[in-house]
Amino acid sequence: MDEEYEVIVLGTGLKECILSGLLSVDGLKVLHMDRNDYYGGESTSLNLNQLWKKFRGEEKAPAHLGSSRDYNVDMMPKFMMANGKLVRVLIHTDVTKYLSFKAVDGSYVFVKGKVQKVPATPMEALKSPLMGIFEKRRAGKFFSYVQDYDEKDPKTHDGMDLTRVTTKELIAKFGLNEDTIDFIGHAVALHSNDNHLHQPAYDTVMRMKLYAESLARFQGGSPYIYPLYGLGELPQAFARLSAVYGGTYMLNKPECTVEFDEEGKVCGVTSEGETAKCKKVVCDPSYLPNKVRKIGRVARAIAIMSHPIPNTNESHSVQVILPQKQLGRKSDMYVFCCSYSHNVAPKGKFIAFVSTDAETDNPQTELQPGIDLLGPVDELFFDIYDRYEPVNEPTLDNCFISTSYDATTHFDTTVVDVLNMYKLITGKELDLSVDLNAASAAEEE
Repeated sequence: MDEEYEVIVLGTGLKECILSGLLSVDGLKVLHMDRNDYYGGESTSLNLNQLWKKFRGEEKAPAHLGSSRDYNVDMMPKFMMANGKLVRVLIHTDVTKYLSFKAVDGSYVFVKGKVQKVPATPMEALKSPLMGIFEKRRAGKFFSYVQDYDEKDPKTHDGMDLTRVTTKELIAKFGLNEDTIDFIGHAVALHSNDNHLHQPAYDTVMRMKLYAESLARFQGGSPYIYPLYGLGELPQAFARLSAVYGGTYMLNKPECTVEFDEEGKVCGVTSEGETAKCKKVVCDPSYLPNKVRKIGRVARAIAIMSHPIPNTNESHSVQVILPQKQLGRKSDMYVFCCSYSHNVAPKGKFIAFVSTDAETDNPQTELQPGIDLLGPVDELFFDIYDRYEPVNEPTLDNCFISTSYDATTHFDTTVVDVLNMYKLITGKELDLSVDLNAASAAEEE
């Protein structure tokens, strides 16, 4: 412990492990500590007995649910965009050699009380009941515009500056109706509320392009991929990467106290009477509670089931988005389901999650519209946690604190936070210009 490091990382959540790996690859001397005796922090995966102990307070789960070790239940369930930034980080760091991925069967959206498939092919789009025939034509023109849009080629802009034109103004040009706008914004561009309508359209167009590119990558029924054995594999893979590049790991270190000098800058971390000196600290909000503020709560239901989610074409892995407007809420609700096909449950068992931002004092009741879509469940657990964001000034104290995980079931915001933190810590952008198609290691088995 009594050594000097350039960076000490506290907590082995996914964000912290990615940063630990990236900084080690950059040649920085990194010490990574966690008060827990397992990897993953808040984003760990639990076996059935661990899940039972956490939510029921009992050591062992009932035998009829199958072997405990066949379960890998994510505490922060999220799918990855097949062409997204997280996959680029995985390939950039060569972490893919520690992981196996499989495509997710389907992407669905809840519209007018029904679960509908987000079309994955032109043929599906033609048959989809999401839009009438004339609306499909109008939407087709809009999708063509998005597909052809190239920020470097003004000829593709149709006279519009998407950094100034709002999403609402852009969509109005194509005459799309409210339901289509809702579907595009939430099920394709993956916005979690309607704020994007009044913001520059560029972000929404780029998100739509990413969705289309990710869909094309595996030619599957959705743009998402997911690691075999669950997300708990990810923090460990990045920890392994860090160790390969000289990073030091210490788990089960209680009372990690961040030390500051007289100028208020971080100078080390003390645990069990020993202090490791450092220039910078990276951590999750729980390690520096006086430098963060609460920004909300996430409510989540976790279900063990013996069947796929109804009306999803028997999909073994699926995301269903319930847009805020369809539920009369301020934010979207997400249903995430995976199963034994991704090695996260015994054969014949499915794990489903319903997540949303808590908007009332009765979050369990808020989750009901999502729970109603699941059909009969074998077991149901409820989890509520507070979300925090940093309020410190890293240039003054050299503390770099991640933001708590949100309710979304895709990795978009998580990776944005990691890349922003990386830039703050190192003063440079992470170069993710990798050829994804050449990087076959991340492809589906």
